[in-house]
Amino acid sequence: MKRLFKGGMIVSGEGMKKLDILVKGEKILAAGEDLVFKDAEIVDVTGKLLFPGFIDAHTHMALEVSNTITADRFETGTKAELAGGTTCIVDYATQYKGESLRQALDNWHQKADGVSSCDYAFHLALTDWNEKISRELEEIVAKETMSFKLYMTYDTMVDDETMYEILSRLKELGGIAGVHCENNGIIQARLKEVEKKKGGRKDVSDYPWTRPKEAEAEAVSRLLKIAKCVDTPVIVVHLSTAAGYREILKAREAGQTVYIETCPQYLLMDESKYSLPADEARLYMIAPPLRKKKNQEILWQALREGRIQTIATDHCSFTKEQKAAGTEDFSKTPCGMPGAEERPALIWQFGVNEKKITAEQMCMYLSENPAKLYHLYPWKGALIPGSDADIVVWNPETEWTMTAENQQSACDYCPMEGTKIRGRAEQVYLRGKLVAENGKILEENTGVYIRHGVE
Repeated sequence: MKRLFKGGMIVSGEGMKKLDILVKGEKILAAGEDLVFKDAEIVDVTGKLLFPGFIDAHTHMALEVSNTITADRFETGTKAELAGGTTCIVDYATQYKGESLRQALDNWHQKADGVSSCDYAFHLALTDWNEKISRELEEIVAKETMSFKLYMTYDTMVDDETMYEILSRLKELGGIAGVHCENNGIIQARLKEVEKKKGGRKDVSDYPWTRPKEAEAEAVSRLLKIAKCVDTPVIVVHLSTAAGYREILKAREAGQTVYIETCPQYLLMDESKYSLPADEARLYMIAPPLRKKKNQEILWQALREGRIQTIATDHCSFTKEQKAAGTEDFSKTPCGMPGAEERPALIWQFGVNEKKITAEQMCMYLSENPAKLYHLYPWKGALIPGSDADIVVWNPETEWTMTAENQQSACDYCPMEGTKIRGRAEQVYLRGKLVAENGKILEENTGVYIRHGVE
């Protein structure tokens, strides 16, 4: 079957062009002016923007953490992504202690295969490191995934020696690591301080103090010095502070290659949320935490100047009931919140509409750059002949309001409840098939697994 999208404006990082797109089956066959094909179904997209399907390169679906499992499994989380215009995610498969890398990936395939509604690839979080794992890594990088996750805090953290060894091995193999940068020692010491001083940790307003900006900045600095010794690029994920950003700028000035990811929550919300009544404040407990408002302008400026490469969600959703695990001790609250469905609309409204970034930059941060960084380009992240026909028909004039009631996520709250938006993913096509329309899912379980090894 052929579809001809006529009258729309194609968005790419290089600019906007009024071009028609011809789709045959799952692929884009042609893009050009005034295309005519007599046997093609015409899709009139006059006055609309056509984005390549958005890519969310930082998600946690069906993650077992904090004695629970995220509210969104792949079944619901990928529907939330599709509803907002995201056609491919890169989820964090996690290797638990004692597991081989193949076991870890097999576990995630069992969670995702056959039930995902958008396409999906995996990063692999490395938590156990030895000679056997180092040898196994060669096949994993070649055949399965070239991107990995390392933690500098939590019980999944790796120490500096292990960090050096893993980065060295990834350099040999052509892989890359994204790193959660927070100083674990500072966090643990401050958690003890709060308990000692107050006799408990019930007050959520103490939470951001236990994970200060210095904890992020120090860990970013240490990571970059280790990476410099190895002489390899790294990715700082979910950057939240100006202090961490300054460390990256210093390293770049010295010639290092450092990629940055940030998230809508760090661009749009601040730590005042932790002063809300406890039950509500816990809903905003994420790690790194929300920061002081002044950090937002620095991050927007970095986006405006093209110094941040990607905007992802860190979608890690928990219900109000799950969040209540921290009622007596905030440190027992599972950290994370939803964002899969909201990300494109929020970046459009508060970025493009408010003229902080351009539509072309939105395309780069949400589509092109993650596709290039994670070896998914050009079959993802572009609207060119040969690419997958992942097409978001964006109506810049649609006015709507974000509510938990209308979202696809299994989470029972929306962090940006009541936010008014002008602009929406009117139609979402996944490999040529219309799968979502104005937030409603038309086709389920149509996602396929995407390998992104280095072969």
